[in-house]
Amino acid sequence: MDKFRPKYHFTPEQNWMNDPNGMVFFNGEYHLFYQHHPNGTTWGPMHWGHAISSDMVNFEHRPIALYPDENGTIFSGSAVVDWEDTSGFFEGEPGLVAIFTHHDTVPGTDLVRQRQSLAYSVDSGKSWIKYSDNPVLENDRFVDFRDPKVFWHPDAKRWVMILASGQTVCLYHSSNLKEWTFASEFGQGNGSHDGVWECPDLFPLSVDDDPSRTKWVMLVSVGSGPEHIEGSRTQYFIGDFDGHSFVNDNPSDTILWLDHGRDNYAGVSWSDIPDEDGRRIYLAWMSNGKYANVTPTEGWRSAMTIPRILALESRHDQIRLIQKPIQELEKIRTPILSLKESSLEEAQLSLSGLELDSFEMIAEFMPGITDAFEIRVRTSDSQQTVIGYEATRNEIFVDRTLSGIIDFQEDFAGTHAVKLVTENESIKLHIFVDRSSIEVFVNDGIAVITDLIFPEPEANGLGLYASGDRIQLRRFEIFKLG
Repeated sequence: MDKFRPKYHFTPEQNWMNDPNGMVFFNGEYHLFYQHHPNGTTWGPMHWGHAISSDMVNFEHRPIALYPDENGTIFSGSAVVDWEDTSGFFEGEPGLVAIFTHHDTVPGTDLVRQRQSLAYSVDSGKSWIKYSDNPVLENDRFVDFRDPKVFWHPDAKRWVMILASGQTVCLYHSSNLKEWTFASEFGQGNGSHDGVWECPDLFPLSVDDDPSRTKWVMLVSVGSGPEHIEGSRTQYFIGDFDGHSFVNDNPSDTILWLDHGRDNYAGVSWSDIPDEDGRRIYLAWMSNGKYANVTPTEGWRSAMTIPRILALESRHDQIRLIQKPIQELEKIRTPILSLKESSLEEAQLSLSGLELDSFEMIAEFMPGITDAFEIRVRTSDSQQTVIGYEATRNEIFVDRTLSGIIDFQEDFAGTHAVKLVTENESIKLHIFVDRSSIEVFVNDGIAVITDLIFPEPEANGLGLYASGDRIQLRRFEIFKLG
């Protein structure tokens, strides 16, 4: 039995997967490319795997899109629709262009070299042609020079590339995707530098759905440093971008983490979502550099998070990035339980006979001043994953210390928490549990905790517990997913 393969998260058919790449929407299809080693279940010579979907929930696996060549292996990157054929690849019609990192060594040496290259598709992504003059961008100043994310800047009327350059990001611009001019560099002294910077993204979002208030969001993944127990993580910055330079709104030492669990990394957003849709949709690799190579799956390794809608909202006099699950996931729901304004005892009784391994839960509580509660999922006599509220610290946490197989890496077991901004208010948890993961969206997405878990199949019980009798259960719903 493939006991850890998720029911509703994307996984490769077989072998290794890491970063999502080249996410683009074109001709009714969401394209997902990804870092892929087709000949093994650990990281190896990188290819671009490929899948397509009409709804970001059900994916069809496609043949490998990009193979290593004389310029090196195929590291992370992005894809865009060249609507006006600025590249000249498409005889005046729109087409897809992929921008990616070629990784190799300088001939005759052991020196790593990373350069940016192009490929294009004239058949809506079914096949790809590498540009004959690759690479199109290199920089001898940086050993780490990778993960280009490209987008069209309508005001500047040119393409912009943001890419990771060691402990900073560099910005370039181009009129044709082939010739790139340096614009600026950002990152010195800003945010977290616990590891190498990777997989940046940059995009505008309106604040509080007000089109007259627009800010730019920069995502930067931070690699796994051996001295940091958290491993690889993702931070974000909010500021202004004029097509040339990014200016951070917050003090340079402010660190804003995208996720407070351990397993959300290298995430970027889909390109070319239609204006009438209007969403900025994000997807990430659901693993961690500390243990990605040794997670206890067989024949395949790694999954993606559920796709998430990103927004900016003013919360308690601060602008923060909000994440919410895409509505398309509601199509695969089967209602299991729905309680409103119920007692704790009624909810406990309703859960006592349920057995679920892949589900969605919405729980809204009004806790007492000193009360704490726990939701226990994927439980058996010896295993459980706990989502809870710790009142004395005013924190939401996920505890995976008894979640199943935990001994494959010393830092895997643990409790991961996020402090709530306000106290003594309603607490809403939107929880997605699958066969090997849990994602907890706190208070309409102001915080998220994403963690892998590896319970045995028989660990499929649920429980609800509280330290006091003053907790009010306003809403409690469960949907089977898959």
